Amino acid sequence: MEVSVIGSSQAKIGRVDLVNRELGFCGNFRPQIFSRKSKICFGQTIGWPQKSPIRLTVKAAIQSEALVSDKVTAKSKPIDGVRLYVGLPLDAVSDCNTVNHARAITAGLRALKLLGVDGVELPVWWGIAEKEAMGKYDWSGYLALAEMVRKVGLKLHISLCFHATREPKIPLPEWVSRIGESQPSIFFSDRAGEQYRDCLSLAVDDLPLLDGKTPIQVYNEFCGSFKSSFASFLGSTITGISIGLGPDGELRYPSFHNPARNNRIRGVGEFQCYDQNMLSYLKQHAEAFGNPLWGLSGPHDAPSYDQAPNSNNFVKEHGGSWETPYGDFFLSWYSNQLISHGDRLLSLASSTFNDVPVKVSGKVPLVHSWYKTRSHPSELTAGFYNTVSRDGYEGVVEIFARNSCKMILPGMDLSDEHQPNEALSSPRSLLAQIISACKRQGVNVSGQNSSVSGAPNGFEQIKKNLLDENEVVDLFTYQRMGAFFFSPDHFPKFTEFVRRLTQPELHSDDLLSDEAESVSSEQGKNLHMQVA
Repeated sequence: MEVSVIGSSQAKIGRVDLVNRELGFCGNFRPQIFSRKSKICFGQTIGWPQKSPIRLTVKAAIQSEALVSDKVTAKSKPIDGVRLYVGLPLDAVSDCNTVNHARAITAGLRALKLLGVDGVELPVWWGIAEKEAMGKYDWSGYLALAEMVRKVGLKLHISLCFHATREPKIPLPEWVSRIGESQPSIFFSDRAGEQYRDCLSLAVDDLPLLDGKTPIQVYNEFCGSFKSSFASFLGSTITGISIGLGPDGELRYPSFHNPARNNRIRGVGEFQCYDQNMLSYLKQHAEAFGNPLWGLSGPHDAPSYDQAPNSNNFVKEHGGSWETPYGDFFLSWYSNQLISHGDRLLSLASSTFNDVPVKVSGKVPLVHSWYKTRSHPSELTAGFYNTVSRDGYEGVVEIFARNSCKMILPGMDLSDEHQPNEALSSPRSLLAQIISACKRQGVNVSGQNSSVSGAPNGFEQIKKNLLDENEVVDLFTYQRMGAFFFSPDHFPKFTEFVRRLTQPELHSDDLLSDEAESVSSEQGKNLHMQVA
């Protein structure tokens, strides 16, 4: 379908500093940013491939300088210096190393620049850049995209992704998958033997199982090749780099393989300690602890993926095994394995990029289901030993502080009142707990939303979090650009969100007069640029 964004609504939404020029959008939803120095309006057709293609057409108008005066007061940064980024599509670069839907991305970049967005985030996939053979890198698609971002004048944050994704389908490197066929123990495994093949098990970090090299060595060489290939962008266009720490790039175990089915409340998940190498480390730890029997396997009474906390013995509210000496032994080991893995990768990235002016970061998930229970079971299976009587995030924050890294936290659009009551969830409380630990240890935070489809009142919740946590949250990345992002159902809301961050008060002297708008609308009929 094609949506033509052209119209006559009188909604006017204020001023944005656009690099010493003021430009504006015109449309029937009127994400219109007119100001006293407006000379042109941006107009594009943005086409994004999807099942039912949506094409957003924004037709431009020329603003006559004779109809406006020179008095403008503008604010270039949102909420006291918090920078605003937008994520590029996950498949912005194809598996053939070409830029997907390049003209649509170019149009989107220009639109974001005009709105006053500071930069964009680009996922760089291990399975694309080092696809065919170890040490054989192809950065051509990513270099082309970085150049596109530089030309538009935006900043760029790079996410180095050492995992796979299923939608869109971006696998691990072909040579890694071949090794996995013959050595399945390089992947995480649950109690039933089901493997999670979208990232490597943290238990193989220091094992030479990748054609004689360890994963840490391979990741290090990947980062080194990226650094040399993008040297001309680092510190100028590229100002931040995050390193993937696990499933979906997050520091966690893959305790949930699939989302909840049939609108059911999500269960507590499963421990992922049953691959050959994890079991070997557990055995060694139990023997060193003085109780070898505890190292034979994971908990015998552990939950399964879809179970509620009180459906099994280990994580039940009262009298569960998590409160026994064995429970403390196992959960301490399980969480420390995750923290040590995160420390290794953050240290790798920090040492690689310590001589270039970029900020290194890593992502920690917001596992908020069942937070209001005593055992916090979803956090336990994900690797965070956080309960009613124990803070499981202080140690996590310590590795970010030790390596001088920022923490990326998602879920800043989530509010407690819109969570299912049965899930006993509290994203707000968990976010506050993690941010408090970051404040204590001087770790800055980059916020993200949970999904572009939008949580109820998500934009309001994001703004509230940015205001409340401004002393530690200095960047927010909205995820993510694509067909829905630019749709008439969403883009006006995002435009209003940006305006409210950058211009909380509307000044009447920055609005066009009725006469000026009439002339602008008429002139706009003569300027129509399509990019699709």
